[in-house]
Amino acid sequence: EPSRALVRAAATLLGGRRHLEAVPPVDGQQRVAWPSPLRDNLPGVLASARGPVVVLASGDPLVSGIGTTLLDVLGPERVTIVPGVSSVALARARLGWPAESVTTVSLVGRDLRLIVPALSAGRRLLVLSSDETTPAAVAAVLTGLGWGQSRLVVLGDLGAAGESCTATTAAGWDLNDVPRLNVLAVEARGAGPGWASGGVLPDDAFEHGGQITKRDLRASALARLAPAPGQLLWDIGAGSGSIGVEWMRAWPTARTIAVEPRSDRAALVHRNAAALGVPGLCLVEGSAPGALSGLDRPDAVFVGGGATVPGVLDTCWDALGAGGRLVVHGVTAETEAVLLKQHSRRGGELVRLHVERAEPLGGFTGWTPARAVSQWSIVKGDS
Repeated sequence: EPSRALVRAAATLLGGRRHLEAVPPVDGQQRVAWPSPLRDNLPGVLASARGPVVVLASGDPLVSGIGTTLLDVLGPERVTIVPGVSSVALARARLGWPAESVTTVSLVGRDLRLIVPALSAGRRLLVLSSDETTPAAVAAVLTGLGWGQSRLVVLGDLGAAGESCTATTAAGWDLNDVPRLNVLAVEARGAGPGWASGGVLPDDAFEHGGQITKRDLRASALARLAPAPGQLLWDIGAGSGSIGVEWMRAWPTARTIAVEPRSDRAALVHRNAAALGVPGLCLVEGSAPGALSGLDRPDAVFVGGGATVPGVLDTCWDALGAGGRLVVHGVTAETEAVLLKQHSRRGGELVRLHVERAEPLGGFTGWTPARAVSQWSIVKGDS
């Protein structure tokens, strides 16, 4: 009843057309449907609306809903949220899935491969769909990546009198009549690329042609780069993009700008980012330090190539704020000389990493050493 009173007292009612049509007429009340594109036009709509303004939304407006956008546009002091039962809560109730056993992934207006970092065997996902085409498209992505045995449940029109619940598998997808309003439940089964927090990926998860920071060295670099929510990495001399991809997979809100001068390698970065679930990775095709001009300020920088180019390390250092992390790898004597000089000048940690792998040697097994890598790492502000 308090919510109904708010709706009746509103001078302006905003919402989707189906929501507005569901509310009985109120004398003198202005009713405005969402503009398109919504985010760009919303400030103008709100500025011209008579107050008080009430926005209609189904479920919890802060679960991938309009509430988040309104808070961003107006600020929390001008927005009051009155939540209902979200589609996520309804889906969990229908399935009997406790909240702590479920990860929610929103694919509303987003790239389908954003589901990839959330996948691991036995994991439960609730996928917020854009429309009736999303479940079939997700099934195809899962099947193509080796998760075809995953169990899928399409929950349609949750909370309505005609709600539906239909189960299948990703590889056996055979549903033709999917409701436009749906939530897709996934029980992951398979062994494709998946859970970001499970550790660094094996090298063969990347398309690389030899241009890759290999797994053991990648783990060492990422431990020092310390990915964190919302933070930005510059991945300079990106090669196949492995460091930048792993950085973004560590947290859904982490960002990467990869800088790569060669167009063939830049194409590898694009393909790896898409295939491994971080399609939002930003690629700058060009050479440092010139290509770094005008980029957003980083929280961490990895230099996998080009450390001997004059100005690269100084530009990276100057771009970092207090607490920023810089990690540089080198395999040549010339690069090592640069890192020795930087370590002497600025401090930090300088290590040489040797990795040996067991391989057949005649009828026995011997150790085959890889090329040693010098690694200089430092946190700005440390001495």
